[in-house]
Amino acid sequence: MQTTSGRVLELLGLLQSRVEWTAPELAARLGVTERTVRNDVTRLRELGYPVDGLRGRTGHYRLGVGAKLPPLLLDDEEAVAVAVGLRTLTGVAGFEESGGRALTKLEHVLPDRLRRRVTALRDATEAGPVNTDSNVEDPEVDAGVLAEIADAIRDHRGLRAFYGPPGGEDGEGEDGDRERVEIEPYRVVAWQRRWFVVGRSPATGAWAPYRVDWLTLRLPGGRHFVPAELPGDLTELVVREVARTGWAVHARLVIDAAPEEVLARINPAVGVVEPLPDGRCVLVTGGDSLEIVAVWIGMLGIDFTVESPAALVDHLRVLAERYAGAVVGSAG
Repeated sequence: MQTTSGRVLELLGLLQSRVEWTAPELAARLGVTERTVRNDVTRLRELGYPVDGLRGRTGHYRLGVGAKLPPLLLDDEEAVAVAVGLRTLTGVAGFEESGGRALTKLEHVLPDRLRRRVTALRDATEAGPVNTDSNVEDPEVDAGVLAEIADAIRDHRGLRAFYGPPGGEDGEGEDGDRERVEIEPYRVVAWQRRWFVVGRSPATGAWAPYRVDWLTLRLPGGRHFVPAELPGDLTELVVREVARTGWAVHARLVIDAAPEEVLARINPAVGVVEPLPDGRCVLVTGGDSLEIVAVWIGMLGIDFTVESPAALVDHLRVLAERYAGAVVGSAG
């Protein structure tokens, strides 16, 4: 038999699905008596839902038009998870505007405490390109850690943490084996299905991005600080860290074109462009395999040479022979 709370939620769903319902219709759909329907309607009203009722032979129930609905019942982790999903969606082409609108609507129906946390997460987060390659395993990120970081950015409070691959390379390390860091957090960035917090070291003044899934926050947190301006480009800083920690293959390519021309042709997630004195540039890039890097280079449509790795040169040689054979053997 369905619980009272479950039945009340089902009743609410029915009222939201159609403009008007009679008591007999609702009783039949819920498998209860009309008296139970009246009692459940009373419970909805006590929870703050504006249910209007009209008595008589043509009597019916309907949700009040234009009335304010009560707070959405989500716990902290659920609210953060929904906010993270919507914020990440704004980095997907075609969903930037709709994802932002949905996030704004979510904030309007959350209790004040959760609204403040979700707002902090929205304001602290920037969404970059999303990697849609299903073969890439997503690192596990604790929603509570993301929320704590967003709160720290909002409150200008430093973070103290252990930093490095969890458990070490052999998976058996302790937090004491990882780097101890203190960060003045500036922004949280979702990039290529990984999360980074960009911040400044109060000891050295150096700026760096830190992978959130490599952070274990320590209590108490750091001291309050006066926010400093980021001296440079946020995108370039994050891409360099993606290159260092996320790519299986790292490559340096000398491109026979000006940096501006290369930047106009690449997705920001592909890599970083470094100018050369002779007017050419170096593209620092990478990927999950030599094949992926070769595809990106081919799509660039500009002449290039490879500085590293040597294995990429060998792979390109194989491709060149394959394509040459295809040209010779093709009709026409």
